[in-house]
Amino acid sequence: MNKVRPKKFLGQHFLNDLSVAERIAYAISGEGYDTVLEIGPGMGVLTQYLLDRKEFETHVVEIDRDSVAYLKTHFPQLENRIYEEDFLEMDLSRFGTFALIGNFPYNISSQIIFRMLDFKEQIPEMAGMFQKEVAERFTAKPSTKAYGILSVLLQAFYSCEYLFTVHEHVFTPPPKVKSGVVRMLRLPEPEGLKNPVLFKQVVKTAFNQRRKQMRNSLKSFGLDDGTAGWADFAKLRPEQLSVSAFFELTDLIEQHRKS
Repeated sequence: MNKVRPKKFLGQHFLNDLSVAERIAYAISGEGYDTVLEIGPGMGVLTQYLLDRKEFETHVVEIDRDSVAYLKTHFPQLENRIYEEDFLEMDLSRFGTFALIGNFPYNISSQIIFRMLDFKEQIPEMAGMFQKEVAERFTAKPSTKAYGILSVLLQAFYSCEYLFTVHEHVFTPPPKVKSGVVRMLRLPEPEGLKNPVLFKQVVKTAFNQRRKQMRNSLKSFGLDDGTAGWADFAKLRPEQLSVSAFFELTDLIEQHRKS
């Protein structure tokens, strides 16, 4: 098998610029973990540079059987470290502490991030390529159009850095949009966050009606104008709240439920 044909239904766009692949491979520090898991390696353009880094052991997960066959043929050193599975469904506990990396399929990139957050205790670092518009959400600031659910949930637990932009012509087939490479480093457990499950629920509920004031979008939580501290939030729209403000709001809702 010389090459793998990209499959549209898997959202495959194979990177063919080696310099970009090398930059992504060296975007992670290699510190604090012994294992790196690459998602969707395809024909291994990024994998080859990860294997050059001896400070960690590279594992790959690939759902496309043609790509798996290619990797087994061209990267025999990956023996027993190629997982023909769906990252969104696989058992991640087997890896212990590990970093995530990849040229992520655009059609599941948000799901990958949400899964990373579910396993954040195991994942101290991540680097990878996303659709540029999605990558910009990770680092977006309050009161901007890009600021939303992903911005708040990620920035609560990771420092997010936008590294560089990748143009369409370096892929086969070329996507219709530009890509962005980001790096994320896990933060210490935030002191202001007492109920992470409720925090996630509040953020998602607020941004699901992002054009409405919080008094309308968060009606289901039972707050009213007489609730102490609620007036500071009621007239705001979700994109006006910082991550720490969402911590405060979550604590307010929790206290209201207990009263």
